[in-house]
Amino acid sequence: MEKLDNKIIEELKAKLEGEKATLEKELSQFAKPTETPGNYETQHDVIGESQDDNATEVEEYADNLALESNLESQLKEASDALERIAGGTYGFCENCAAPISLERLRAYPAARKCIQCK
Repeated sequence: MEKLDNKIIEELKAKLEGEKATLEKELSQFAKPTETPGNYETQHDVIGESQDDNATEVEEYADNLALESNLESQLKEASDALERIAGGTYGFCENCAAPISLERLRAYPAARKCIQCK
């Protein structure tokens, strides 16, 4: 297995930072950040006062709420991985402490577990 040298860690860190920025941008299109870092509050447009308009608003809100949850989860994973890089624990399985393969990290830089423990 290839060792995670500084060059590889910087490559994966850049990938995670790019992913984090993309997720934050996507979230900002329909949600606003709350006081708790990494948490967002879904917003919706006020379309009108009719029953049809209200139904459309509710449907939009429900769709955005599900998407917000998914994007927040991905954002947390990327942020946690960046914290592990800063803390020097990145690239090791949280379950068995074995190194996570470079192939797995390149495919999914936020991986917390090796393939065997996944």
